[in-house]
Amino acid sequence: MDLTYSEGDQAFRAEVRAWLEEHLAGEFAGLRGLGGSGREQEAYEERLAWNRHLAEHGWTCVGWPTEYGGRGLGLMQQVIFHEEYARADAPSRVNHLGEELLGPTLIAFGSDAQKERFLPGIRAVEELWCQGYSEPGAGSDLANVQTKARLDGEEWVIDGQKVWTSNAQDAAWIFVLARTEPGSSRHHGLSFLLVPLDQEGVEVRPIEQLTGDSEFNEVFFTGARTTADLVVGQPGDGWRVAMGLLGFERGVSTLGQQVGFARELEGVVELAKQNGSFDDPVIRDRLARARVDLEVMRLNALRGLSASVAGEGSSSGGGAASIAKLVWANWHQDLGELAMAVAGPDGLTVRGAPYDLDPWQRLFLFSRADTIYGGSDEIQRNILAERVLGLPKEPKG
Repeated sequence: MDLTYSEGDQAFRAEVRAWLEEHLAGEFAGLRGLGGSGREQEAYEERLAWNRHLAEHGWTCVGWPTEYGGRGLGLMQQVIFHEEYARADAPSRVNHLGEELLGPTLIAFGSDAQKERFLPGIRAVEELWCQGYSEPGAGSDLANVQTKARLDGEEWVIDGQKVWTSNAQDAAWIFVLARTEPGSSRHHGLSFLLVPLDQEGVEVRPIEQLTGDSEFNEVFFTGARTTADLVVGQPGDGWRVAMGLLGFERGVSTLGQQVGFARELEGVVELAKQNGSFDDPVIRDRLARARVDLEVMRLNALRGLSASVAGEGSSSGGGAASIAKLVWANWHQDLGELAMAVAGPDGLTVRGAPYDLDPWQRLFLFSRADTIYGGSDEIQRNILAERVLGLPKEPKG
């Protein structure tokens, strides 16, 4: 395992750090730290302007091939970019689903016409996307999709419902996994469709969360339409495309995420010092354990990255992606609980009416979902047990 950075990598890190320091100023100076977990609607228009500023200077889609408008950065430099972005406390970007998920999926599976139509708008942050996967009866069990689509001349007609659809209220388009072969079941007969949201056949209903925000939405399709050519891959091949997209979901931004976690932990430590709870040996032990576990997480991510760079296998192989999801989700949830322990009685009351949460209350409430979204703990353990260890499948019934 090689955890060192080359001279070129170090020079690139300095370039990214200097650019962020120079440009997170003026009209963008007040955006540092905004829009994190549970605060996706915070300063939304200002963060959108910042995201477009990044695009104008070539700092979106940095891992995309240059022929599609990206920088063509290698894996290590992509990680460096995400680390420095998080270290600068730059605002959360609004284009993650398009840039990190759909874009790479279109590059891998899309037609030339689809790439030409959609990739420039994603790179320039002019068209925002959301993801239509989960349904009321098919959350982590993605193969149980019931939303249906049928061809009517030159258009697909879509009927069904999606749920937990992040940022649908701000998106122009949604990529939808729908059942297009009548009588099919599980992962057979699914298609991956690109659907405009601004039409009569689509209704978006926000879902209020514990934090008071409405990041998530329900999306209802009642005779919604999209043109026949906006199926990615072949009709009926949606499962392969959907799984390809999920492979991009847990990519190089992981180490940047951990920089953000480290900042949150430092904030909890500082709170403990301010209110005197740092003198409690139990609190100090929990803070130390959180620091150690975070460092183990970072080294494990670097180990996977090093193996991938060396051509020794993907960091997602052997169940690594499921292990990583279990580890970081539970660590972050534990941090939320630790923050409440450090806050003590003050953590039980809001700062003002009607529901003014402080950062630690928001961390605690939002992190309750960490072990559910992106594949629940139960699903991740089943993947590891059945697909990696070869244990008998869980009985159905």
